[in-house]
Amino acid sequence: MARETACKACGEEYRVTEEQIARILAAPMFSSELCVSEEEYRERLECCRTCVKLEGGFTCRACGCIVPVVAKLKGRTCPLPGGGRWPKPIG
Repeated sequence: MARETACKACGEEYRVTEEQIARILAAPMFSSELCVSEEEYRERLECCRTCVKLEGGFTCRACGCIVPVVAKLKGRTCPLPGGGRWPKPIG
């Protein structure tokens, strides 16, 4: 059974599943130069897993993003004040 979680700002009718996230990450844009390396992606996700702002394993309460999707993108940074939790970009 798929794990589901709700955004704190969304009603009960809005749910994000692991399958939906996997489908998003399978899109061609997520295998392009717009994305961080797999190593950097894993580091970002690990930082988020230990963050008190992570809700339900998917949602960042600091910005409302779907963490596994946003963490993959080079142009994004951790939204926490004071520089965020993600390591500086590799390379």
